[in-house]
Formats: sequence, C-alpha cells, structure tokens
Amino acid sequence: MQADVVETRDIRPGDNIPLAELIKGVFKEFELDIPGTVYADPTTDHLFELFTAKGSVYLVATVNDQIVGGCGIFPTTGLPQNCAELVKLYVSPSARGNKIGYTLLLKSIEEAKNLGYKSLYLESFPRFLKAIELYRQMGFEALSHPLGNSGHFACNVWMYKNL
Repeated sequence: MQADVVETRDIRPGDNIPLAELIKGVFKEFELDIPGTVYADPTTDHLFELFTAKGSVYLVATVNDQIVGGCGIFPTTGLPQNCAELVKLYVSPSARGNKIGYTLLLKSIEEAKNLGYKSLYLESFPRFLKAIELYRQMGFEALSHPLGNSGHFACNVWMYKNL
C-alpha cells in the first residue's frame, strides 16, 4: 500500500475555516484556549486575508487534499529591522510524527530568506514542548523577553534565530 503524500502549498481563500478549526483545536487540546493567544485573535479566522500583507507568506500542508498543518512568516510591527515573526506552526494530532512540522518550518525559513529577512522571532508556550524542541534543533535560541507587537500577551516563550 502506498503511503499518503504530504503536499505543501500557499494558503488559499477557502483555507480560512479549516485552518482556524485546526489551530483552535490545538489550543483546546493543550488547554490554552485563553485570551492573549492566537486562539482569541480574530485574525485566526481570516488567515488568507492576513497573509496578503507585503513580506508575509503562509504555507499549508495537505494529505489527500485535507489540511493537516500550516506555518507562516509575518512582518510583525515592532520587530528589529529585517526580522520577521515565524507564526502559526500547527499540525493536526493525526498528522504529527510524520515530519510535517519540520517540513513546514524548513520551507518557512527558506521563504523568509527569499523575502530578504535576516532573522526570525517566534512566540510560544512551554506546553508546546515538541515544537520548542524542533525550534531549538533548527537553531532558534531562547530570549528572556518578547519582541515586537504581536498582541499575544499570554505567550511566555520567546525565541530568535539569525538566518
């Protein structure tokens, strides 16, 4: 039997609802469905529109045309010059353990370089332990304070990587 093929592509208008459901589901799973997170951010329901901003990109992973993950690069205000934020890296529970997060992260880093960024910043939570391990493996280092103005004041893990 042939294994399912994972494909990555740019976000499309029809992706808003399934992506919002996936992301909010992950926050519920980890009991982080609280204010000050992506869960409560109104832009989570309108990612296609959000990622039309200049200097941004959002990649979607699919298996059999079903969305199983996503990750993006966004020019968050208040970040250092030539720095973007790595945002919204989420993989559905059923698709975890298949290197989908790794693939999305790797492709997002390449997209950031292609867009001319020299560094990346991200925000997360200790409960997302596997993601934090992946970020460390990819060269992100912990910061003692947040950068930029993401509006996600509940986040308490901040990381940075020079490209």
